[in-house]
Amino acid sequence: MRTGSAPTCGTLFLVIYDAYCPTTLHCTHETRMKFDFLIFFVASILMSAVSAEDRIYRCGNEYTNTVSESQAKNCKLISGGNVTVVQAQRPASATRIASAGQKVDANDQRAKDSDARQILESELKKAEARQADLLKEYNNGEPDKLGPEGRNNQKYMDRVAELKASISRNDADIAGIRRELARAGGASNTSR
Repeated sequence: MRTGSAPTCGTLFLVIYDAYCPTTLHCTHETRMKFDFLIFFVASILMSAVSAEDRIYRCGNEYTNTVSESQAKNCKLISGGNVTVVQAQRPASATRIASAGQKVDANDQRAKDSDARQILESELKKAEARQADLLKEYNNGEPDKLGPEGRNNQKYMDRVAELKASISRNDADIAGIRRELARAGGASNTSR
């Protein structure tokens, strides 16, 4: 070891080992393994403590651990606790603007519109079929009682209210799909 310099991990290890086992006669292999584990554990704790002592400065919304940069920007030292900074992704507004300026071929646009119309029409058919099933089950406000509803009128009333709400929601869905079809230029074939 050089004079005037701090001891390295290797020299510290030898000093501690010599203090723990002055002669090799007293140390068994098992003792040596325990000692090696203890040294590794202590070294790990010391290394984590050393890395946690970095000074972190806040410069507005940015953080740095560089002293010269922090002094140049008049940053404030953050005391206590660790700081975790996650970089946000840049918004893709530039790509949106570029894609908005591109023209779509008329045939491609017609194909997209046709596909959208077909999807809306199939959704309308599904919603109308569901509406017919709900109205059939609702039976003008007097649906057939199921199982325990014969003895428990509250369950029956809850199911009637749920059916009525489902019919109302489904009716709103049908109206919305029809509006979308009208916007897309395709009139629905089925009437209300």
